[in-house]
Order: sequence, then C-alpha cells, then structure tokens
Amino acid sequence: MSKPLSEHINPQFYRESYLSLNGEWDYKISSKEDLPEEYDGKILVPYSPECDLSGVKRVLQPNEWLFYRLKFNLKDFEIQDKVILHFLAVDQIAEVFFNGEYLGKHIGGYLPFSFEIQDYLKDENELIVKVKDYSDTSYYSRGKQKLNHSGIWYTPNSGIYLPVYIESVPIDYIKDIKITPDIDKEEVVINISTTAKYAEIHICGSDRPISPNVDNHIKIKDVHLWSPEDPYLYIIKISTDTDEVTSYFAMRKFSVVKDENNIPRLALNNKPYFMKGVLDQGYFPGGLLTPRNYEDYQNDVKLIKDLGFNTVRKHIKIEAPRFYYECDRQGLIVWQDFINGGTNYKFSTIAFPLITGIHHNDHNYKKFARSDEEGRRFALEEMEGIIHYLYNFPCIGLWTIFNEGWGQFDAKEVLEKMRQIDNTRIYDHASGWHDQKISDTKSLHVYFKRVKLPKIQQRAIILSEFGGFYLKIEGHEMKGKQVYKGYKTPEEFIKAYEACINRDVIKNVPFGLSASIYTQLSDVEEELNGFVTMDREVVKVPKEKIKEINDKIHL
Repeated sequence: MSKPLSEHINPQFYRESYLSLNGEWDYKISSKEDLPEEYDGKILVPYSPECDLSGVKRVLQPNEWLFYRLKFNLKDFEIQDKVILHFLAVDQIAEVFFNGEYLGKHIGGYLPFSFEIQDYLKDENELIVKVKDYSDTSYYSRGKQKLNHSGIWYTPNSGIYLPVYIESVPIDYIKDIKITPDIDKEEVVINISTTAKYAEIHICGSDRPISPNVDNHIKIKDVHLWSPEDPYLYIIKISTDTDEVTSYFAMRKFSVVKDENNIPRLALNNKPYFMKGVLDQGYFPGGLLTPRNYEDYQNDVKLIKDLGFNTVRKHIKIEAPRFYYECDRQGLIVWQDFINGGTNYKFSTIAFPLITGIHHNDHNYKKFARSDEEGRRFALEEMEGIIHYLYNFPCIGLWTIFNEGWGQFDAKEVLEKMRQIDNTRIYDHASGWHDQKISDTKSLHVYFKRVKLPKIQQRAIILSEFGGFYLKIEGHEMKGKQVYKGYKTPEEFIKAYEACINRDVIKNVPFGLSASIYTQLSDVEEELNGFVTMDREVVKVPKEKIKEINDKIHL
C-alpha cells in the first residue's frame, strides 16, 4: 500500500496529466504552531492520523497542530506552462508551504482546493502542510465527527484524508465544465471555463465547435434517458488547441409532480418514481472517512443495488468523485446531505422533536447553536461550494440542507439561495424535524413508532430516516450502548424488516409516501444497525431476501 488511492480521482473530469502524491509523508503533532525542524515519523497519506491505516492512530486535539512534509521531484513528469497542486480534502484548516513559499490557507474539511506552483519548482521540492482541527469545539462543519464520541457520533478525522495530486496544464487550459441536461428540450447545456479562444466537443459520435465561457445548447437526438434500471451515460471529449478533458453526462430529470390522484410525488424523468433507499454514513474499515481503495466504493454501490434499493442518502459526508461515478455508472440515485456545523447543540432542540414532534422557528440562532455570524457565513459558502463541486454528477437527485436541527438557520432564505445556484434538483430543507413548511418535500424521521402521514399533502412526503434495526455479529462489532432495536438472528431481523416495510412504507404509498430511506447500509463503530459489518466482511442477512421485500415497494 505504498501509494494508496493513486488512480485518477475523477472520471467526470479526466485529463491525462496526473501525478499522485499519496504515500508516506513525514508528520509531526505539536503544541507549537511554528514549522518544525524535526518530525515524529511517517504517516500514510491520504489517511488521517486517527485511523489505523495511517500508521499513527492518534487523535489530534484542538490545541495542537499537525504538520506534514513531503520531499519529491518531477523528473519523470511532463511539465507544461502551469503546474497545479490539488488537495481533495483536508480537515479542517490547512496552510500550505512549497519550497519555503507560503501558498495560502484553506478553511473547511470537505471541499477541494488547489495552488499553482510552477514559479517555485526546483529539482528537489519540499511540500509542507500545517493543519488545525477544532473538530466539534467550533462552528466549522464536522459532520458526525466528535472528540467525545459514542453512539451516533463517531471518531474524528484530521488533516489530509482524501488524495493529493499534481496536474500540469497549458496556459489556456480547461478550468471547469458545467453540464446541465434538459430532457424536455432534448438538449444538454455545456459551459466550459477557459481562456482559450476556440474549443471543440466530441459528442454523440461527431465533433462540433463550442464557444468558451458561455452556455452552449446542444441538441440530443433519440434521447436515451438515465435511470437506476438503465444508467446510460453519454461520453464527451472537450478540447482546445492545447488541452483535452474527457467527461460524461446523462439525460435525466428530477422533480416533483402530481400523480393521477393529485398527490405530490418525487419524479424521475417527469414520471412519479418511488425512491427506496438506504442511509450511508461513509465510514470505512481502517480508514474511517477514507476508503481503503476505490473498490470499496464500487462494492458498496453494488451491495446497495443487490439489496433492492435504487437510492442512497449520503449522510453528512462528501465522498471523493469516484464514489459518485460509481453511482452514475451502476445506476443509483444519491440524496446528498450538506455538512452540519454550529457550536454545541442543545439536546432539547435536536432530540426532543423525535418524541414531541415540536418544530421551532430557525431564526432563533441561539436555540440552534448558530449565534456566530461568521459561522453562518462560512456554512453558506460551503453549501455553494458543495453544489458547484458535485453539480455535474447525474446521480444526485436531492440536496438535504439541514438534518434534525443540527446547526440549522434561516432555512427559507438558504433554500432560495441554493435554488438560484441549482434549480435542477429536489430539496429537503429540514430532514426529520424543525420543518419551516417550505421546499419540495415534507421530511419525516420515524423511529420506535409507526409512521403517520400528514392529512393535507401539499408537498411530496419522504420518510428520510426510519428502521435502524441492529443485528450483532460476534467478532465484527465495536462495543457500545445501542439506541436502536436489536435482534438475535438473521431470521428475526428479516421478519422485523418485512413487517416494518409492510406497515410503514407499502401501506403508506397510496396515501402519499414518495420515498423511504432505511437506516443504514453498514455498521459504524458502536452502531450495529447496518446490513453489512463495518469491516465489510459479513453481509448479515441474505441479500436476495431483502431484495425480495424491497421489490414489493412501488407506486
């Protein structure tokens, strides 16, 4: 595992020039913020120091700094006009130094960032990254990470936890592509960002010129629609005189429509479509937030499909592009959560609604742990960044803005802002509770009791979390107090799962239920409510039995 996850990171934006910097780096954890002269040892990038695969297995504290150092040369790498250093994700605040030059700072642990380094290149290069991670002690986004973790909160990750790589490009390189399919007009709209004066696209078997930095409306003959049952992808190649990028898109549409009974429904390609899914926390054996290899992504998506689901809710986690590529390729709709932040949550705000059903106005910043104006501003910027980062992946059908009141604020205004950026997806503004009676959906989380639908249905009703039954597999579990209902044998589990699906999902479909998300795909640390153990070694129940039950769910 000398260079893990070294394959090209993104089939959605593929350029031949690619050099992985993953592998062994020097590291140091210090109470002092000055750049160190000596280092503690080796860390395997891109695994965080908290996880086993890093070789460190040490939790970074909020009063400490984590330093990385890599020495490398580019003797066998073709250098063009620009050399760009890319970080896919560094948690939580990163400052980068290259050959003694300060390149800059990036704040936030979930989005990629990059620097041009061609002016500072030497025969032998030194890259230093300085990291600060406040985890859950500040307002920055942190997902399910918690220093004092147990139950539904998990081991924190710090530092570099997704790949680092270098590209070399010409001056007039292709910086970005925005792809928007429109099945109603039978066209795809493509906008490429570049300083090049001329560009060409190879699409549907032919070449044609396109204009840079404007929307190009390209007609698609005999449209082949994408769906989980038929995940057809159109491959495209975009080139300038000096640069070339390969990408793909799909012709599909996500929306809310009314069925023949005037009931609002989630729709795929203008037709009501029941989205039956599973919650996925995105924690992996040995690597925590980071997969061991890209086969982990491939295998998880295949397992979800084999279990009879057509949807996955990616819960409070952003994956590497290769995950979304697998969903595009294999045909799996993704509900993508934004990442929660804010200061310490009030138990009464985030837990009592499960029992009481009480919803609060989210302009009350103090109640929702969002009193810090800078934290709210950062959250908005990150949400916009997530949409931009993942916009082109066809599989993403729904954005979840807030979950269970975790750092929720101004949902109405936030929703309006996000729709201005992306109006091609469905939105769930408040998953579970603290519904502000807006957006496309009425979102329910139901555990420990029966699902009851609201009588008046002005929005599509989605059961965005339910179930959570756990089955312990000896030798594959992490000890901890379970908050969900447990069963002793696979047979008991299957019987309970089928009863729950019949009672809470199938019986509610005629009355307006549009989607269901079962909790969850895999065990995560103390949570044992997955279909598969966290080490991915044991699928707890026969896949065909769960698929047989799930196949009965339909409109």
